[in-house]
Amino acid sequence: MAAGIAYRMLPPSPAASYVTMPVTTGPVTRAVTATGSVNPVLTIIVGSYVSGVIRELHCDFNTRVRKGQVCAKIDPRPYQAAVDTARAELANARAQLIKDQAARTYANVTYTRNTSLVKLGYISKDALDAARSALDEANAQVTLDRAAIAAREASLHTVEINLGYTDITSPVDGTVVSRNVTIGQTVAASFQTPTLFLIATDLTRMQVDANVSESDISSIREGNKASFSVESFPDRTFAAVVVQVRQAPQTVQNVVTYDVVLGTDNTALLLKPGMTATVRIITDARTHVLRVPDQALRFVPGNLASPAPAEESGVGKPQRVWKLVNGHPVPVQVVPGLDDDSFTEVLGGDLKPGDALIVGEQRGPPHAAAGSPPRFSP
Repeated sequence: MAAGIAYRMLPPSPAASYVTMPVTTGPVTRAVTATGSVNPVLTIIVGSYVSGVIRELHCDFNTRVRKGQVCAKIDPRPYQAAVDTARAELANARAQLIKDQAARTYANVTYTRNTSLVKLGYISKDALDAARSALDEANAQVTLDRAAIAAREASLHTVEINLGYTDITSPVDGTVVSRNVTIGQTVAASFQTPTLFLIATDLTRMQVDANVSESDISSIREGNKASFSVESFPDRTFAAVVVQVRQAPQTVQNVVTYDVVLGTDNTALLLKPGMTATVRIITDARTHVLRVPDQALRFVPGNLASPAPAEESGVGKPQRVWKLVNGHPVPVQVVPGLDDDSFTEVLGGDLKPGDALIVGEQRGPPHAAAGSPPRFSP
């Protein structure tokens, strides 16, 4: 009798309530996220080949420049002095040639005259040989003088080039994005070429250099569509496309990433060089397909007597979902397709839009009427 009363006093088994989400149609998009920086497509480094003091400065930040435009000028006086010296040495070499050509003319006349005199017996053959030797020396000296002139001309050309390098000119049409010198600053080009200016050729076309992890790089191809945002415009999304997947790895603290270059239009000039971009690269997409929430593929009812073995997931491999029919879960086999971590495309299965799929289960005590005394069996 007491055991029966105690049994009747125990609460009944808690009823299960299910959380459902409907089967829908819509897009399923798989994407890779990464971070990167916004940069001009082509940035020209303008340096100096010669050393000296900056005497003039004609370009500043944001200056629009044309090809050949002088942006800065190094003090040309030391190089002009070297040009004057080389010109004087060239003039001296040319004068020496004229002198030696006159000596050769005299040596030739002497040799011709001595040849006639030897035939008449007025001079010895040794005198003729000496005249011949003098003529040969004169010819050699003229050749030497011409070689010296060529060397002086080359030296003059070299110092003239160095003088021309004192004008720092823009090699392209573009915009100055960086200036690293001021008037009066000494530029030393002895060991390496110093960077004076950075010129972006076209700021209406920009690129995003995104660092993509090695686990995601295999799914990215040239031509993939992408989008990105920058902190300056958090509510705006910029469209882009993958133009290059670079092969060189970048390793930082044992983390390997690859540089993926995205091209984007910047006609409005909203993007600035160096901005940090949050990138989303679309690797695969489906539009207007039957899809189920990913939680439905992971749900298993808690009242199963023996849990079913784990099913192998993947594209084209059948999986089981649970559809709520008249308050009871009913298993349905589906063939999954593309998965974007929120929804999975359904390639096959007895589902239609609007079906309620179970994604969660809740169990709790029954709600007894307030003030009702417990019932006891007689």
